[in-house]
Amino acid sequence: MNISIIAVGKLKEKYLKQGIEEYLKRLSPYAKVRIVELAGEKAPENMSEAEMREVKRKEGERILSNIGRDTYVITLEISGKMLTSEKFAVKLDELTTYGNSKIAFIIGGSIGISEEVQKRSDFALSFSKLTFPHQMMRMILLEQVYRAFRIIRHEPYHK
Repeated sequence: MNISIIAVGKLKEKYLKQGIEEYLKRLSPYAKVRIVELAGEKAPENMSEAEMREVKRKEGERILSNIGRDTYVITLEISGKMLTSEKFAVKLDELTTYGNSKIAFIIGGSIGISEEVQKRSDFALSFSKLTFPHQMMRMILLEQVYRAFRIIRHEPYHK
């Protein structure tokens, strides 16, 4: 399986980089995982709706240019479907069973993702109704993907 994590924004925090590297190492026996880090748009603190749409549109163009036609796209959205770790594992297992060997997870910028990216999405996933820093979501996502592979293979992992 080939997994891409397409994320808007630069990762600066050393502790997050270390955590991400650890999960990438743990995932290496299960899947080829690559992280595509895209530049975010400069966004003033108090933006109008039109300015927000424009920021999302520009970031969305960058995101879409990194997705192949044969890629199954999972967007991370607060309004997406929430799954248990076990159901998430089933979802990943079903994708590979039905020939989806390329999966892209999309983590938008600080104000979310564009309508165009939402339209390209095959599945909208939510980790919580809470809002997490988008940089931190990379590590949370990698941990859950790793957990899913352990569940799929009936391998032990802490609960």
